[in-house]
Amino acid sequence: MVEGNPVELATRRLSSALDGLEAAVERRRQADHGDAALADQIATLGSDRSRLAVELEQQTARAQKLEATTREVSRRLDAAMEAVQAVVDGHEQHGHEQHGHER
Repeated sequence: MVEGNPVELATRRLSSALDGLEAAVERRRQADHGDAALADQIATLGSDRSRLAVELEQQTARAQKLEATTREVSRRLDAAMEAVQAVVDGHEQHGHEQHGHER
């Protein structure tokens, strides 16, 4: 085994350690970049969720108003149909009475 100059061996070890350190720093930088991208995505999803919650609330309120309006329209139609039926019934009753007097 040939022993080299201790300074040369130390220099090689230092160079190897520095290469390893540079690789570790690069991996960490990439991981941090990935973390930042993930944090951005989470923030975007949070904003979307808030916006969708507001839209859902608005649509729910709109649906409730439409239901109330539908019930009111139905009530009014029922009342109108009853009034028309009463007029028809009254007209038929009056018609039968007139025919009875004509005989």
